[in-house]
Amino acid sequence: MCGFAGYVGHVHDADTLLTQMTAAIAHRGPDEQGKFIAPGAGLGHARLSIVGLGDGQQPMSDQTGQLTIAFNGEIFNYVELRDELRARGRRFRTSSDTEVILHLYDEMGEDCLSLLNGDFAFALWDQRQRRMMLARDRMGVRPLFHTQRDGTLYFASEIKALLKVPGVTAEIDPIALDQVFTLWAPIAPRTAFRNIDELEPGRLMTVEQGRTRIRTYWQLDFPHRDASPRIASEAEAAEELRALLTDAVKLRMRADVPVGSYLSGGLDSSLVSALAAGMTPQGLKTFSVTFDSAEHDESAYQQEMAAALGAQHRMVACHEGDIARVFPEVIRFTERPIIRTAPAPLFQLSGLVRDAGLKVVLTGEGADEVFAGYDVFKEARVRRFCARQPASQIRPHLFRKLYPYLPGLQQQSVEYLAAFFGANDAAPDDPLFSHRPRFKTTSAAKIFFSGDLRETLQGYDAADDLVGRLPDAFAHWHPLNQAQYLESRFLLPGYILSSQGDRMAMAHGIEGRFPFLDHRLVEFASRLPPEMKLKGLVEKHILRKAAGGLLPPRILDRTKQPYRAPDSQAFMGSGELDYVRDCLNEKSIAADGLFNAKAVAKLHQKCSTQPVSGFRDNAAFVGILSTQLWQRNFAENGKRAEQAA
Repeated sequence: MCGFAGYVGHVHDADTLLTQMTAAIAHRGPDEQGKFIAPGAGLGHARLSIVGLGDGQQPMSDQTGQLTIAFNGEIFNYVELRDELRARGRRFRTSSDTEVILHLYDEMGEDCLSLLNGDFAFALWDQRQRRMMLARDRMGVRPLFHTQRDGTLYFASEIKALLKVPGVTAEIDPIALDQVFTLWAPIAPRTAFRNIDELEPGRLMTVEQGRTRIRTYWQLDFPHRDASPRIASEAEAAEELRALLTDAVKLRMRADVPVGSYLSGGLDSSLVSALAAGMTPQGLKTFSVTFDSAEHDESAYQQEMAAALGAQHRMVACHEGDIARVFPEVIRFTERPIIRTAPAPLFQLSGLVRDAGLKVVLTGEGADEVFAGYDVFKEARVRRFCARQPASQIRPHLFRKLYPYLPGLQQQSVEYLAAFFGANDAAPDDPLFSHRPRFKTTSAAKIFFSGDLRETLQGYDAADDLVGRLPDAFAHWHPLNQAQYLESRFLLPGYILSSQGDRMAMAHGIEGRFPFLDHRLVEFASRLPPEMKLKGLVEKHILRKAAGGLLPPRILDRTKQPYRAPDSQAFMGSGELDYVRDCLNEKSIAADGLFNAKAVAKLHQKCSTQPVSGFRDNAAFVGILSTQLWQRNFAENGKRAEQAA
């Protein structure tokens, strides 16, 4: 794992610019830095050495000096690819996976991406063609951003590096902000920064002779809802799934440094850790975060699983006040407003891993998207069931079964449950049927938008924008697969893998690896019959079958409890910090012009005087505070830097 930055076009004082851009993302690669400068192109690299410790320095050129690459991530099947290349007469100078990409590109050009099993983003300069190629992995694990300035394309692993380019400024994109307050994240390629884009997952960009081309080399797909299943036997599916997952974990254990594992106490991370433990003779090191509040804490399950594995387990406690303490740093690394505090404890967790002397951890992220683990999938199924008999007083009782960890919900009336979950709000053929309640609930926080922002956004609808980006085949998929696509294609790369994943891990120079996002596993799961993934209201059914015998029964049979953290109360419980008051006072809110200052003052007062349990107010509080911190971190700091220059 690393970070890189670069350009293609004309740049004045390229050496200084690349030094500054690379320094801005040095946290991603604290081990060493390097630069490459050629006529019309330049690359800078900050390295976190994991594979090829002594000979994997970057940017790396091939033997001819005509191909040069800056690479972030890992190619997990590089050993097999290197053996095949050697058999064809290719000679290698290093033991790194980076050199494998250079040889493959030399043979296959852009088509080499089809052979890569990994989490990656890279920039490859082909001096022969005077072509720069940028590429990003299939699921969007590793980030890559770009912007144009005076005919030159600049790119980097994080936006803070692009802000070092003269003339590139930090200005909030109002449409992106609306998307965050509706969908939880901007819709790529849009980012929170006006005029700065991200390269979408599964895409590559080429820049040649001043022309830019972007194309898709891989996309998530599902069979027609009426197609006969390719795998009809549960036993056969479970056996193949277990073999695929075992191999995915095995590949991700490859490193020249020790590999640990996150352990949340749920099915996914427990299964990954169990498989990894069997491949770690010296004993697996596992890591988890705990909470003071019983509502959020899963430490009993974490400790049970760690004991079953004989793991060397470490925990970091997220105490009252910790989230507020680290939140400004969290926003500096997310580089976007967020509406939940969940990234903050993960920021602490990656710090724990770093303090333990590790650079690499496995995680269970991706399983809920790939095998239908989230409550939103079950909720959509119950809503469709209720919609078939909208007058039923019995069917809405099923909503209680979905959220056993929310005791307040169990006391609500049938009428409340039906209204709260929007049992009859959306037509069954609505492409966003599964997610309409989430979007509606989140959008309620936009009541705090200022009049000027509302006017700017007049006529824009983030949900309609999302619908316009769905593939043509979407309408022919099973409803569960449609819901999975929405999660996997948008929220997963836009929030889970970025704000909670890459950014929080790399803030401390930690590489997260995601066995469940091995593209072979993703493609296998997409072909499974929906009932194998969500059987009735039992989530991840086939994954549980595949995990049989590997986990304690209490872990294997445990109902999904989504990872959550305290929101507005995290900033109030142990005394409000000065920056919270400064960001939310009426003068600051009015000066930035994005939110209604008087309404925010009332919200702030409400959260200060009583615990707030409603999603709208919690999302609004965190969203407004994070937006104000974004303004301070980027927009205001950028203006001060310009004035100083």
